[in-house]
Amino acid sequence: MAVSKGSPTSGGWQEEEGYPEGDAPTVPSARNAGAAVEELLDEVEANPEPRPRVSVEGLDGRAALVTGASSGIGRAVAIALARSGVDIAFNYLDEGEESRREADLTERKLSNYDVRVVRGAVDCRDPDAVSEFVNRATGELDGLHILVNNAGIGRDRALWRMSDEEWQDVLQTNLSGAFYFLRAVAPGFRAQEYGKIVNISSVHALRSEFGLANYAASKGGLLALTRSAALELGPSNVNVNAVAPGYIRTTRLTERVPSEILDRTRERSALGRLGDPQDVAGVVLFLCSEAARHITGAVLPVDGGHLL
Repeated sequence: MAVSKGSPTSGGWQEEEGYPEGDAPTVPSARNAGAAVEELLDEVEANPEPRPRVSVEGLDGRAALVTGASSGIGRAVAIALARSGVDIAFNYLDEGEESRREADLTERKLSNYDVRVVRGAVDCRDPDAVSEFVNRATGELDGLHILVNNAGIGRDRALWRMSDEEWQDVLQTNLSGAFYFLRAVAPGFRAQEYGKIVNISSVHALRSEFGLANYAASKGGLLALTRSAALELGPSNVNVNAVAPGYIRTTRLTERVPSEILDRTRERSALGRLGDPQDVAGVVLFLCSEAARHITGAVLPVDGGHLL
């Protein structure tokens, strides 16, 4: 998940303070980046020049809304769609100058592909703001055809120490926010009898870890929402699917997670590596294309075999 704020993308790990003795998982405290972490810190988008446009069946000339696209997976998804000739609307959570700079960067990268870009500082927990942004994006892009629900946060803590605010913030952002956007685009998708919806869930919806009660519940609920929406919107030729990333190499992940945890995660993966945002973006691109026209209600893990 590329998140509008909060925990590492889809990894579900977040530095936690305040555990009573015996409550916290064993997490090494060393944070000095060794050779392994230096390798992970390589910029995913090191080349500043835009890559050439690509042709993906059924995407050129479409319009997509990607939530939480100011960084990480969301940005990678938006760029992959733009490279395929898709106009992009994206939202981000305005938390100050840094978040605006990240949104500026996303907008500049998208503009390199000669597509229309609509940007909005929209809190996905606000249903009125969501509806207003969807209406604006639909008007400025002459329609919407694709929705990628990516925005999400984490507030990790042992469940018996989790506050009401930590529970509600995660559920409202990760699950209710996705529902608000889905509900807002549904009438237009039904009327045009076409639409592609991809929800970014997590492997922790399928197998949780310590301290992720709110996160796992929100991402598990997102899978149930995916199946329900696929059933209800299928007769209108709308495909609704989910992607479940594992630990994905983003700045948020490599800045927050100790090198020992990253090493252990890579060893646990069948492929022996962490994923890149582009690994998730490629699967999203496939699900939005006509190559996936007969796939709906599916959940595709992008975890390098983490769940095996």
